[in-house]
Amino acid sequence: MKPLVASYRLQLRQGVDFDRAVELLPYIAGLGVSHLYLSPIFTAESGSTHGYDVANPAEIDPVLGGRAGYERLAAAAKARGLGIILDLVPNHTVLSVENPWLLDALTHGAESRYARHFDIDWDSRLILPLLPEPRDDMIAAGAFEIDRETQRVTWEGGWLPLAPGTAEEGGVAEILDRQHWHLRHWVRERRRLSHRRFFNITSLIGMRVEERAVFDAMMALPLELVRAGLAEGLRIDHVDGLADPAGYLDWLREEVGPDVPVWVEKILTGDEDMPDWPVEGTTGYEANDRITRLLLDEGGMDRLDAMWRGVTGARGDYEAACRAARHQILSGDLAAELREMLRRAEAALAEAGQQLPEESLREALREMLVAFPRYRSYITAEDGPSAEDRALIDETIAIAAVAGADSAALEALRDVLLSPQGEVGAAFVVRFQQVTGAVVAKAQEDTAFYRHTRCLAEAEVGSEPDAEPLSGENFEDWCTARLARWPCAMSLGSSHDTKRAEDARARLIAMTHLPAEVAELWVHAHTLDAPEPPDESTRWYILQSAVAFWEPERADLEARLSAHLEKALREAKELTDWHEPDEEAEGRAKAFAEALLGAWRAAPPAALEALVARGEMLSLSQLALRFLIPGLPDIYQGSETGTFALTDPDNRAPLDPEAPVSPFGARKLTLLKELIDLRRARPELFATGECRVTEEGERLTLIRAQDGAEVALHVATDGSAAPEIIRS
Repeated sequence: MKPLVASYRLQLRQGVDFDRAVELLPYIAGLGVSHLYLSPIFTAESGSTHGYDVANPAEIDPVLGGRAGYERLAAAAKARGLGIILDLVPNHTVLSVENPWLLDALTHGAESRYARHFDIDWDSRLILPLLPEPRDDMIAAGAFEIDRETQRVTWEGGWLPLAPGTAEEGGVAEILDRQHWHLRHWVRERRRLSHRRFFNITSLIGMRVEERAVFDAMMALPLELVRAGLAEGLRIDHVDGLADPAGYLDWLREEVGPDVPVWVEKILTGDEDMPDWPVEGTTGYEANDRITRLLLDEGGMDRLDAMWRGVTGARGDYEAACRAARHQILSGDLAAELREMLRRAEAALAEAGQQLPEESLREALREMLVAFPRYRSYITAEDGPSAEDRALIDETIAIAAVAGADSAALEALRDVLLSPQGEVGAAFVVRFQQVTGAVVAKAQEDTAFYRHTRCLAEAEVGSEPDAEPLSGENFEDWCTARLARWPCAMSLGSSHDTKRAEDARARLIAMTHLPAEVAELWVHAHTLDAPEPPDESTRWYILQSAVAFWEPERADLEARLSAHLEKALREAKELTDWHEPDEEAEGRAKAFAEALLGAWRAAPPAALEALVARGEMLSLSQLALRFLIPGLPDIYQGSETGTFALTDPDNRAPLDPEAPVSPFGARKLTLLKELIDLRRARPELFATGECRVTEEGERLTLIRAQDGAEVALHVATDGSAAPEIIRS
């Protein structure tokens, strides 16, 4: 294995295939990184823009160049001294006839050799909420066609296989009723499902990798690539979605051996530490959180909070916003998951000889899911609950009780979770632990982050918008703990999933240091020629977003901000949403954003220029800190020269090394290369050297030291100056 210096994340698809990646290698290798970190390479659904909707885990996507194209890339990377890190998606595949395993299961039902590959309840027919209209309405309209030659039923935009011998006679309704699946309207019927999905995305179906045969099938190709020397490291997507993350990772480690690095996408909440898994660590969201909190100004944050509440009328705290969002999600997007949890809970209690009123049990489950303080617990049938798991469940029960849930129902659920009886009880525990993370992600990252908007720097994956700024002493404690347990964990600043790119986030951090300038921009925004402006809360969000991604030389600002606002407002689910969009409300927001950008293009306010300048210094400080703390620095494509993207798809644009580089971008690139050279020159220092932090006013010094060798980083935490690196 090549020494871990730094990784470079490259997004495939959207014009970037393996041949294009080969063309990009001279540029990527020229940065000095040790590893090329690729988004998923396995065959995805047609038209996929990201690759996480895998259709065939046993094949390298022909769209990217297939096996031959990947081998050319691997050889070219090796020739330039680069190892490859593969991104694996064990939790789910796409629910589509393009998925060969699923196609067989749809055709043959529970008798299919692949039936147990998928997390499907085969006691009833597989519910497929895929239809654009109710099934009976479509039958009446003649929308379905039975093709007896190909043994398919087709409709505009889709088709499904028919079970052998079921299409010989009868009408459309009778034939459809004979299948192993049941077609339903995608909106009206989304509250009931018979398969586990990825969050609320019905078109991504859960895989049962806790079964050894399924693990072997899902992992066969990536393990082959590792053993053939065509990949040197693995990144595991959404590990908390698995039924048994520890078991999966143990099997994986047995297969790849001790020398292949493995990282997991795992969101840590607060001071949570990762379980003792056989991995190098996480992909690094917690590192980004700690650096952001270190650079935030506490006094300025208080002033922003007061300003936000004053101008928008915001009330309550982030915790209250999360609770409200969780209740809403469980009544809407994740209603099917709550219904399934209730069914499993009733079965588990019946197994233990108990029966409770359905409504009491449902509300107790709802309040527990609302109260659960982390992504998940890790209770297994073999080992039972750890002391930490018990504490988590007890804390959840206590909060749910205060919220008014029935005490008898809560106590019964506690007993099932901590002492499950038989397979039925164990199945309830597994599903509960898979659902808690979905509730957190959908309610917080995809809802509350767009509602509690006092400072969008905090509204980031792996962060909490109410977390306190971090002192130098606490930052040192975190670095020391990371060095002791996870010295090779990744440290990211941007990713394909971050809400805002690192340099956009630095501008938002700058707002806490220059709240007076924010107030000036707010006043200026009220002078715009916008006849029907949106509400104050929406304007506050637009103002921050405009500051974050402001690059006046780009002609696409208006279109990008418009697209982002459509997503942000629909995710917030207050003025509009995805299912019933209010285009009038969205239009007012977009018109205001266009007016704001137009005014800034005509005459950039001095306050805006001050925030931009301060953000640049904070960007450089973020970068330097990420490279000097314990861990493997991960560079997201394009961020080396500055990136001000908003959330996806804005942050997934293809890499273009030929694009013009701003003076700030050139400065950032120079600093990045200096940091990489430093890590290459002193690998032991950065692998095992102690980490010390001192703080004097707005100046912080971070020192990595070992055997007399020392590197000191001086950072102006208020962003008033660029970071300074001193070697000794």
